[in-house]
Amino acid sequence: LSIPIGIGLGIWAALKKNKITDHVISTGVMILISVPSFVIGVLLQYYFAFKLNWVPWKVARGTDFTNNIWIGLSSYILPVVMLTLGGIAGLARLTRAELTEVLTSEFMLLCRTKGLNRRQSTIRHGIRNALVPIAPGLIGGLVGILSGAIVTEQIFQIRGIGQLYITAFTATSGTK
Repeated sequence: LSIPIGIGLGIWAALKKNKITDHVISTGVMILISVPSFVIGVLLQYYFAFKLNWVPWKVARGTDFTNNIWIGLSSYILPVVMLTLGGIAGLARLTRAELTEVLTSEFMLLCRTKGLNRRQSTIRHGIRNALVPIAPGLIGGLVGILSGAIVTEQIFQIRGIGQLYITAFTATSGTK
């Protein structure tokens, strides 16, 4: 979820550079980058489960699929949002920076000189060249999701790979 949303927000911010849309997206990105994921998780639980009561408290604290499949699936909404927000912020910031640099480059001026309008040159040449440095970072984002899963699983009481990491760390730290 973070890949299309983050890249889309980054493209939108770059195309609306120095306008109110760019400032709103950039401010939101900076807030999401600066707030740790465990704080976001606790705030999601507090507001959506406790204050607004949109998600039952039992579901917000993790549930098995043994009782009801829909309750089990709904218990993953808040953890997915928690894991997605950090990826959205990083990708939006990187995409905006890369596309802004590409749009001011000389070959984009050449595209416009050859007869392509702004939209055609941006879609055909600008976005394609801006995504080249972003592609390797997507693999790093996948590793970040795995490491963020440890915190997410502890906050939302989900059994998964993060629990396996903790078990492996504690088992190896006791032996010398």
